[in-house]
Amino acid sequence: MRLRCGARTLDLSHPVVMGVLNVTPDSFSDGGKYLEPEAAVEHGLRMAAEGAAIIDVGGESTRPGAAPVPVEEELRRVMPVIEALAGALAGSGVVISVDTSKPEVIAAAAAAGAGLINDIRALSVPGALEAVAATDCAVCLMHMQGEPSTMQLAPRYENVVDEVRTFLLERVRHCRTVGVSADRIVIDPGFGFGKTLEHNLELLRRLEELTGTGWPVLVGLSRKSMIGRLLGERPADERLHGSVALAVISAMKGARIVRAHDVAATVDALKMVSAVQAGG
Repeated sequence: MRLRCGARTLDLSHPVVMGVLNVTPDSFSDGGKYLEPEAAVEHGLRMAAEGAAIIDVGGESTRPGAAPVPVEEELRRVMPVIEALAGALAGSGVVISVDTSKPEVIAAAAAAGAGLINDIRALSVPGALEAVAATDCAVCLMHMQGEPSTMQLAPRYENVVDEVRTFLLERVRHCRTVGVSADRIVIDPGFGFGKTLEHNLELLRRLEELTGTGWPVLVGLSRKSMIGRLLGERPADERLHGSVALAVISAMKGARIVRAHDVAATVDALKMVSAVQAGG
């Protein structure tokens, strides 16, 4: 299984890590730590050295309750970081990703060297689908019920796995219709995006129903509130062990990309998964 990300191709025959790089003042776990471009680039290079296959740069917080950011501000935050990382990591095989829903940011990031568009709105914003189709970038289509500002108020499903799978496959169909090739598409169930704790656990228990669709699956569980709740209201910076445990469970169930804040520990854990799976 390979994912074509512009000029680079990721080998997904074994699970890989996407390192989280938030250049925001208000992200739930690391808001403000990497707001300055120099600090962000340094952290991105550190994650690449620790074994991240993808560095995911985000300029708009999507935590529950987050307010939207104007396109000009998002561009101001992410573009210097994407440009610097694309230059510094040229030839390394590491893919630069941009976490955005805005067509303008998609186009600018792709022109600056990003190879993956990670969109929590699954290219539903007007113009986003066409913006990706005009590039050679891969795209990650995520499921979200509602918007970040309201998504956790009262999420409801008749069957969360069936509804998430149906939505994602429909978004895949839209991508294919506008010419996005199959080797450029990833799907993400959107843990914590309009889901209760039980919804998240049900998605994880039945993750094979998504990985079995044939599309590579990305999971983002790192440091999320479900871990804090399950561990007795543990704060975000004390959720490493829970995050790694969920990364291993996800990979064993077929996830190909694991989005993580703690790259080195997650890379080591996934190497163990790969070793076990190689003997199967």
